[in-house]
Amino acid sequence: MTDSHINLPQDQPCAFCDYLSGRRAFTVLGRNDIVAVLVTREQRGMGHVLVVPTRHYPTLLEATTAERHALIDTVAVCAEAIDAAYERPGIAVWQNNGVAAHQAIGHLHFHVAGTLPGGGTDFGKVEEVPVKQTDAIAQRLNDAGFSLTAGLP
Repeated sequence: MTDSHINLPQDQPCAFCDYLSGRRAFTVLGRNDIVAVLVTREQRGMGHVLVVPTRHYPTLLEATTAERHALIDTVAVCAEAIDAAYERPGIAVWQNNGVAAHQAIGHLHFHVAGTLPGGGTDFGKVEEVPVKQTDAIAQRLNDAGFSLTAGLP
């Protein structure tokens, strides 16, 4: 862990680690040894996914060079799939480090979502959708050509 002044969320056990291990039901769109793509139940935009490292660490400061490259390459692949599947006029990408930056889960993650019909994404409280609905979103992204290996070295 990097020595930093970032105040981290206290959320043990880690929800993302539980999802990746299968201890809690969640839609995993794709996964390799370095990164995974989860379809979040909090759909703040169209086709909203989370790009997470498979190794647990809280912020971007702890990522290795290889992890950083794999993460951003995967963010780009997700943006391409969302663009193809949802044909949105914009795609939002965001990542928060620390409670002061609104990080809610202490496992590094990038959000990737197509913009909503009125523009932007929803940063307010959103209702969780059922896993059946996130599975359908994953299918739509797969049908649009999502591949975790597309464009990756």
